[in-house]
Amino acid sequence: MDLLLPGITATRVRTDRLTVNVLQIDGRDGIPVVLVHGNVSSALFWQQLMLDLPAGYRPIAVDLRGFGDTDPEPVDATRGVRDYSDDVRATMAALHLDRAHLAGWSMGGGVVLQCLRDQPAALASVTLVNPVSPFGFGGTSGLDGVPADPPGLGSGGGTANPQFVERLAAGDRSADGPLAPRNVLLAHYVKPPFVPEGLDYLVESMLSTRLGPDHYPGDLGVTQAWPGLLAGSRGVLNTMAPNHFRIDDLEVIEPKPPILWVRGTDDVIVSDTSLYDLARLGELGVVPGWPGPEAYPVQPMVSQTRGVLDHYAAAGGSYQEVPIADTGHSPFLEKPTEFMAAFRAHLDAAG
Repeated sequence: MDLLLPGITATRVRTDRLTVNVLQIDGRDGIPVVLVHGNVSSALFWQQLMLDLPAGYRPIAVDLRGFGDTDPEPVDATRGVRDYSDDVRATMAALHLDRAHLAGWSMGGGVVLQCLRDQPAALASVTLVNPVSPFGFGGTSGLDGVPADPPGLGSGGGTANPQFVERLAAGDRSADGPLAPRNVLLAHYVKPPFVPEGLDYLVESMLSTRLGPDHYPGDLGVTQAWPGLLAGSRGVLNTMAPNHFRIDDLEVIEPKPPILWVRGTDDVIVSDTSLYDLARLGELGVVPGWPGPEAYPVQPMVSQTRGVLDHYAAAGGSYQEVPIADTGHSPFLEKPTEFMAAFRAHLDAAG
């Protein structure tokens, strides 16, 4: 199967950290727009958006380490997502991009936030698409991201569904059962009954995920406290554990590039009632033994993002929140016209 759409080219770019697979449009020059994918996916998810961007913009989609055709270097989760964000900035340097627009989806939104926190002058603008909360994924509560006790409780590598991991390892391309990657995409990456164009290559993108303790889902610890899991120190999911990842002080950075936050209103992954939050699953009775909202509350992921961005705006930055109705985790796939209208206006205004 040819995984690249007509006009898209793939190049392996050698950086001072690793060799990164990069998708671009053949012969396209212009203002660089760097696109960072989410978890259990790759740069292939950005292809149609790349083609839809008008001339004058140069879309550059990167495969993160351990995804797609980028080198499968191990992931040190004690650095949060900085293995990924440092790789993105190293790729920009190798491509001689002193400054670019950055857009990140899901986990990639956290990677872009880390780039913003560490080197804001290199970013002409930021676009967050259904991003992970600035307080990480799982194990925090309230608008200020109060961590569970002990920190990392209920987050990280142990939260992945082992049957889903087995299906990835088997290269399952079937539609057999709810945990087949194809059906996870159709049920959770997008809002049913939507079926994205190019579904087969999107499934291949998911199957490109490297597996194991150094990659997806990562290692884990155990504890007596509910739900019995602690974040580990290696691999993908642990990079977003709240004891490793926290970006709640964007107001201190200078300069402050404009931020666009686009989200599907019916997202079940990143939500104030996420079906991937063990507290929410406990509340629903799916995970037994939940000790209740006082001991282990549900994480308000969307509200936490809004609170951090409100602080950013109050300190002199600017952001725009664009909720897209009747849309799940991937508005750029589900509602491309609405998404592109907001994205294009944001890029044009930033210059």
